[in-house]
Amino acid sequence: MPFTRTQSFAALARELATQPTLTATLQAIVERTAAIIPAAEYAAITVKRGAERYQTVASTGELPLKVDAIQYRTKEGPCLQALEQHHVFRSDDLGADDRWPVFGSEVTAKTEVVSMMSHRLFLEDSDTIGALNLYSRKPAAFADTELAALDDLATHCAVALTTVAEREQNQHLRAALETNRDIGVAIGILMASKLVTKQEAFDALRITSQHIHCKLHLVALDVIESGELPRFVPGGALSTSSPTS
Repeated sequence: MPFTRTQSFAALARELATQPTLTATLQAIVERTAAIIPAAEYAAITVKRGAERYQTVASTGELPLKVDAIQYRTKEGPCLQALEQHHVFRSDDLGADDRWPVFGSEVTAKTEVVSMMSHRLFLEDSDTIGALNLYSRKPAAFADTELAALDDLATHCAVALTTVAEREQNQHLRAALETNRDIGVAIGILMASKLVTKQEAFDALRITSQHIHCKLHLVALDVIESGELPRFVPGGALSTSSPTS
């Protein structure tokens, strides 16, 4: 399909906005990238976390995974250089590219990929950086790709990734707060019903959780529902502090 920037990016923005998870967003990005850019037979996203920890987190096929694995092992290639130098790197013929001789020769010998183009993704997470990678089995496949359009595409992708990552983080935080609130309520119930200290009530929840192989939060919910621990706690953690008749 022709690269009609307004229509393509409007469709991309709508599609990315509806993705439910970060994984789904990553996959949608690479699939739409391969559809939007005619020369891209394959697309993938690489992320780097910390020092030299690279991972291909989304791909439109097995071929990019093979190419990326060679990059990570040889520590050469357009993707790695784009990540390090915050720039776009293109190779019209990987086998003849003297910038990455080890990577290029191995890719030529082991895969059908000839051309590659990598664009850095500017993610807001300071510990993670990413690159959008394009692959083709044809020489000079990306020679006519408009860089400004690729910049716009990468920006849309980076914004979508940041938005979804923040949404998932907020969901996790809300879940954690709710879990802590439920545990606090259960502790209060046990303190009032068993006349134990806060630490003793928490220990009873923890020991029960371990004894019945159930998550602490689920034990707390059981206490909130029934007013009692779901099962006798070994060692009498509560009974030692209960009032005597």
